[in-house]
Amino acid sequence: MEKFNALVIADVDGKPQASFKELGLGDLPDLDVLVEVACSTLNYKDGLAVSGKQKIARKPPLIGGIDLAGKVVESASPDWAVGDRVVVNGWGLSEVHNGGYSRYQRVKPEWIVRLPDAISFEQAMAIGTAGYTAALCVNALERWGAITPGSGDVLVTGAAGGVGSVAIALLASAGYRVTASTGRQSEAEYLRGLGASEIIDRATLSEKGPPLQKERWAGAVDSVGSVTLANVLSQTVYGGAVAACGLAGGADLPATVLPHILRGVALLGVDSVMAPHALRAAAWSRLEKDLDFDKLSAMTTVEPMSRLPELAVDILAGKIRGRVVIDVTR
Repeated sequence: MEKFNALVIADVDGKPQASFKELGLGDLPDLDVLVEVACSTLNYKDGLAVSGKQKIARKPPLIGGIDLAGKVVESASPDWAVGDRVVVNGWGLSEVHNGGYSRYQRVKPEWIVRLPDAISFEQAMAIGTAGYTAALCVNALERWGAITPGSGDVLVTGAAGGVGSVAIALLASAGYRVTASTGRQSEAEYLRGLGASEIIDRATLSEKGPPLQKERWAGAVDSVGSVTLANVLSQTVYGGAVAACGLAGGADLPATVLPHILRGVALLGVDSVMAPHALRAAAWSRLEKDLDFDKLSAMTTVEPMSRLPELAVDILAGKIRGRVVIDVTR
């Protein structure tokens, strides 16, 4: 039996602890599709799990990593054949199911999305859950009818992070004027390179403000939450909408109903973990069509799986720019 390394999160004295283990195929779950994983990625939730800052793995021991991309090497499902190029995002990987920080993984057929031909494994994981979530957010805003190119500025918070970076690139490619909010002014050139027309300091959104403020944003993609989201809602124009997908700044929402009942502002919750297949396929189709892969390359670094423990600390400290692909072979 082929042996391979995996990053396993175990419960040690009641606390999550990540370490590298040598596993075999017999250690994987008994699910219908076996994928040879080419690469995974590093998301904020992965940082929480690997660092042990939060108990993300609810059924330890579990292999970490909420994303994976690779090819099918065994299948008991009629929907998937050996050699199919696939991607898996969410579905409780690293929370209640084994994840992508492993050379091989068994998954359920219904979790899988066929990887578009134009997207490589590395590019798929450069996109990862963060980029796929960004696409879900942009699609949600358009589906609601809140934004059209030329209708006004679209704000992206947490702009230098994974969701923010891809959201800016997608919106700019589709013809929107994008304002990027970041606490890292050193990243201004990077954000303009992705397509942002204006950069604002996140401090302007992080202090509690009045429930209704000057109308500025036709729509917004928010991955921060808390006071930032409350301020974004209070600055959104009549009939606008905010797609909220994260809580890097906190899970609370210290806001009032005034933007919603006086300006008709919509708060659109975007979930990437359990999203139905139709929304997933639409997101990946948009990424294939609209994402500038030169911009994706500019926001991406590739790191060996062996560096995951230190990278997890860095992403929680806000030191990671853009996207990090994890090479599970190293």
